[in-house]
Amino acid sequence: MRIVVIGHGMVGSRFAADLAREDPSAEITVLGHEDHDPYNRVQLSSVVAGKADASSLALEQADSPQVRVLRGVRAVAIDRERREVADARGDRHPYDRLVLATGSAARIPDIPGVRIDPDPAYDGLISGVSPLKDLDDARRIIEAAGPGRRAVVLGAGVLGLEVATGLAARGMRVTLVHHRERLMERQLDPDASDITRGALERLGIVVATGVDATGITARDSRLTGVRLSDGSMHPAELLVLCTGTVPAVALAAAAGLDCEHGIVVGEDQATPKDPAIFAIGDCAQPPEGASGLVAQGWDQARRLVQAWSLALATGAAPVPAGPRGGDLVRVKAVGLALVTMGRIDRAGPSGHAPRSVRLSDPAGGRFTEVVVQDGRLVAATVIGDDEAAASLSAAFTRATPVPRDPVHLLARPLAVQGAAGAARPVTEMDDEEIVCQCNGVSKGTICQAVHAGSTNAGAVSKATRAGTGCGTCRLQIEELCTATKAAAAAGAAPDGPSREAAPVQPPPAMAAARAEAAVPEPELV
Repeated sequence: MRIVVIGHGMVGSRFAADLAREDPSAEITVLGHEDHDPYNRVQLSSVVAGKADASSLALEQADSPQVRVLRGVRAVAIDRERREVADARGDRHPYDRLVLATGSAARIPDIPGVRIDPDPAYDGLISGVSPLKDLDDARRIIEAAGPGRRAVVLGAGVLGLEVATGLAARGMRVTLVHHRERLMERQLDPDASDITRGALERLGIVVATGVDATGITARDSRLTGVRLSDGSMHPAELLVLCTGTVPAVALAAAAGLDCEHGIVVGEDQATPKDPAIFAIGDCAQPPEGASGLVAQGWDQARRLVQAWSLALATGAAPVPAGPRGGDLVRVKAVGLALVTMGRIDRAGPSGHAPRSVRLSDPAGGRFTEVVVQDGRLVAATVIGDDEAAASLSAAFTRATPVPRDPVHLLARPLAVQGAAGAARPVTEMDDEEIVCQCNGVSKGTICQAVHAGSTNAGAVSKATRAGTGCGTCRLQIEELCTATKAAAAAGAAPDGPSREAAPVQPPPAMAAARAEAAVPEPELV
């Protein structure tokens, strides 16, 4: 069967690799408009901050003669009648099934003066202005960054906070501009936003809310300043646009496929108008809604490969997608600990969610809010407390029982049975506990990879995919590598409950192999 994949990013490359592994008969052609091999875009803000090197972002890609990857080749048209994809070179690629993994593009706001015409360097943006969407953007931003230089970051969502703190860590004088009154308004309420603002200001970042950029000044087509809607002018050598993304649907729309907030697909990821065309990742609009997180795109890729393999083996129809779990967002900001889980519904007259309690400590830069329903943690916000964030994140992702009275989660968050493993050293976790939430990789799988010869975090990531998403588990992976090697040298298992490592799961099944431990209902204390 001839498969064409448009997009060689985090989702498209994984789909191609998994499909080649599961279906040796598939003839796969991948068109990627970037010249780079697939890399971890989620970690780009860490590259800007100097916390990660661009060379460390490389991801697994298909290593099979049945996969032909065309780097730097842009698809320009889909001929549904002939079942062909035309590329910018004039070549045509026939398909039996087409998978669109075109991702999303940076939203460029219409700021007077921000574009020059024509400028092929970057969509007509003047020098010193850039979004952060790909590796070239990151390199462009780093070149403009430096101690004592001035930067304006437009947009205070997750990415805006990560970029602002990263540039401040490089010694830049940073102004963070947001058109809403609240920072990260999708996740934070006014109290949490105020505490986050205070934390940013303590890092030396100037925060301007309720205003927008209305113009720029430039000299010789290079940025010199940014004008805001309140009339103020901010000198700047760098303007980073963290103003959101738009799904890349132009190809699909031109081919007559239904596109709304993305390419409309059913539970099987197929487009309703053409069952031979599928969409996964940021470009797709599935029935359960799009989260914007790479974990959802990876799960869609895994399920699509699984469904095709099942149909190939048994003739069964594709298995519908299950409901998407709540989103967990860890802000990778230098000097700011911030995690949100789920969505807190504040529809009540008090503005607070039902069965929620909060701890607010502005002077200490701490804030925690938890929402409990039917004995489970369904949403939480944690600022300035890594230990509580670890415990509550474990309870949220594993859906383990928590005290029915949510006040106990604030009084003793580490006493949550079944979640305490996240606060314990990783060596004391059970084998089935998940270390890498993005890919669903357990401690046991990581230990087995170390026993098999993966002696550092990079090798473990290559063998298991652990740490290739948000990257927050990489320190735990390193700890497991060190402990497992030491235990092997001593002829014993690592400290803690583990005594026998779980077998390594094949990558397509990793996300499906998430084990939920049976935990008794905790006592109220």
